[in-house]
Amino acid sequence: MVSTHAVVGMALVALGMVLTPGPNMIYLVSRSVTQGRKAGMVSLIGVAVGFFVYLLAAIAGIAALFALVPAVYTAVKLAGAAYLAWLAWKTLKPGGVSAFDPKPLPPDPPRKLFTMGLVTNLLNPKIAILYISVLPQFVEPDRGNVAGQSLILGLTQIAIAITVNGLIAMAAGSISGFLRSRPRWLSIQRYVMGTVLAGISVRVALT
Repeated sequence: MVSTHAVVGMALVALGMVLTPGPNMIYLVSRSVTQGRKAGMVSLIGVAVGFFVYLLAAIAGIAALFALVPAVYTAVKLAGAAYLAWLAWKTLKPGGVSAFDPKPLPPDPPRKLFTMGLVTNLLNPKIAILYISVLPQFVEPDRGNVAGQSLILGLTQIAIAITVNGLIAMAAGSISGFLRSRPRWLSIQRYVMGTVLAGISVRVALT
């Protein structure tokens, strides 16, 4: 039904996006560092549910809606770009904080951790753009069953995103300790993350 080429292409895109710092990574790392791995995993479940919400929307034809009403897509895109620019500024501004050196956060109960993970992902412009404009490019209508192809491609992305985010959340404490003992490395990591976020923001706005 879906070609191997399409699955591999989607997998590579998903891997590249999950390794690029964004709202999901920042939230999961912050929670794992300040409240422990269990809190990070509960938050990750919320993020995972957010992926499935976007996948169901993609299968239902949300891409077609944005194609019919380009102004709505443009508004979503620009809002996402502005959000990424704001995250970049928070990271790069004087006194900015690295995701691996977050400010102390009060412990949250599992329900709130799950909800915040879900909301963070639903408001993540990277994921919105992935499902609205990237995933449809790997669907081949001539192969039939467009919904089935979208499902397989979406599940491929979700599997990679959950695996990588889970590994990052589990290792966040160790990475944070390593960077905190090396202030120069922590500063470099902060500027690299901020620069990447700014670059993505510009690219999203202009593409």
